[in-house]
Amino acid sequence: MESMTLSLPIDAEANELLQRNPLALLLGMTLDQQIPMERAFAAPYDLVRRLGHEPDAAELAGYDPEALTAVFAERPALHRFPKAMAARVQELCRVLVERYDGDPAKIWTEAPDGRTAFKRINELPGFGKQKSQIFLALLGKRFDVRPTGWQEAAGQYGDADAHYSVADITDPESLLKVREHKQRMKAAAKA
Repeated sequence: MESMTLSLPIDAEANELLQRNPLALLLGMTLDQQIPMERAFAAPYDLVRRLGHEPDAAELAGYDPEALTAVFAERPALHRFPKAMAARVQELCRVLVERYDGDPAKIWTEAPDGRTAFKRINELPGFGKQKSQIFLALLGKRFDVRPTGWQEAAGQYGDADAHYSVADITDPESLLKVREHKQRMKAAAKA
């Protein structure tokens, strides 16, 4: 993957893993629900440390489910719902093995256009429309993965001036803007 300008307030090693490992990046996005985004995107690095090596999709797909749940539940847990998210990660990795030869980057590198990349991402376990648009925007904005029509397929998240999601974080100031946007959205949803 291309040089990354995403800069989350997590360990440098965790950021570096996200930068160079497409599976880690996809797992971070998968885990980014009902926990702080920093925790979600740091979790792949914590998983690597707990396993003692960088797993590939085939290894995680075939991992003993109870053993993987135990890895996820080890304190501090990788997610607030370790059993459900360990199962989701396994399901995701099985799809990667079955459809993309275990290579998550094929989802976007072999997509002829942004709409196809969005469709492939949206078909992944745990990825709805919004999460798929955010991930496509993350790929386009921070990894220079820009198939024709990617911004349109990413919806509002593809806007170059947006501060809506992890795709827009490059420094502490942009992180603050994203957090403020999320707070406004939560307040509007409650109203």
